[in-house]
Amino acid sequence: MDRMRADRLLSLLLLLQNRGRMTAPEIAAELEVSVRTVYRDIDALSASGVPVYADRGPAGGYRLLDGYRTRLTGLTGDEADSLFLAGMPGPAAELGLGADLTTAQLKLRAALPPELDERSRRIQERFHLDAPGWFRDAEPVPYLAAAAEAVWRRQVLRVHYRRWRGEVHRDLHALGLVLKGGIWYLVARGEAGPEEDTIRSYRVARILAAEVLGDGFERPAGFDLAAYWQESARTMEAARFRGEAELLLTERGLRLLPMKFGAVGAVAAAGAGPPDDRGRARVVLPVESLPVAVDDMLRLGTDAEVLGPPELRAAVARAVTELAERYGPPDGRTDPPD
Repeated sequence: MDRMRADRLLSLLLLLQNRGRMTAPEIAAELEVSVRTVYRDIDALSASGVPVYADRGPAGGYRLLDGYRTRLTGLTGDEADSLFLAGMPGPAAELGLGADLTTAQLKLRAALPPELDERSRRIQERFHLDAPGWFRDAEPVPYLAAAAEAVWRRQVLRVHYRRWRGEVHRDLHALGLVLKGGIWYLVARGEAGPEEDTIRSYRVARILAAEVLGDGFERPAGFDLAAYWQESARTMEAARFRGEAELLLTERGLRLLPMKFGAVGAVAAAGAGPPDDRGRARVVLPVESLPVAVDDMLRLGTDAEVLGPPELRAAVARAVTELAERYGPPDGRTDPPD
């Protein structure tokens, strides 16, 4: 019997042990196989001495003999690793650990006493983690598995990478993977060139090609992935904003700030001044580079007026004028056509 089928039979056995009676379609959906495969696997379990019984009728299904419990609940290495992603089935699948995670969870629950098993079932029913942000499809990450292999095996990863300033080729010491807001990042140190001995973060979706080399490397002494990421995120956040924009916002504009700019917008809205006679409040909002700031101001539409700095106000005025010319009436007409 091949390993894949052996794992599937064990998963089937643990499903029946944990869930009780299940129909063939329910089992097929859980194991992602056909109903016919379930029938064959049930026959194989019975032939191996497992007391599986079929209950006939509308409420029927397959179940184990009352009181029967398997002790085959030892976790493999991959299954144990996958438990660290137990709350994130999507990312686990992206890393190639989806099946291992399902089997590991079944084995873990099979080993729990009844009271803890019921508690774990309630937690799974009532709490769910959805890592990606709203209104954004998951990025394709075809080389995530290669990056994960390099990280796990401590081997050099050769990448063809797309940066803002062009494409580069790098040999990287892959130190860890981080999932931030639904986006995967590879934390790595360059083996040679300008990034040698410098630890950087690489967006996995921008890897155009990757190859895991046989060369190993030594991890930096005392390197802490979580501490590195926290400090890196703090540095990026501090460098992100290069100035402040002074705005007049309508009441609706104030409500939009947290929605469009997150925590920065929420802080700016909380510090808004009293409304003027037109109901507009003065707000100071941190902004990035001038082109990014112009785009941000346009996102607020007619609910915002830029008061300063002068260069930002002038840039927004130019953008608005260009838009007006682009979308204005054809042939210079000022009145709508009949």
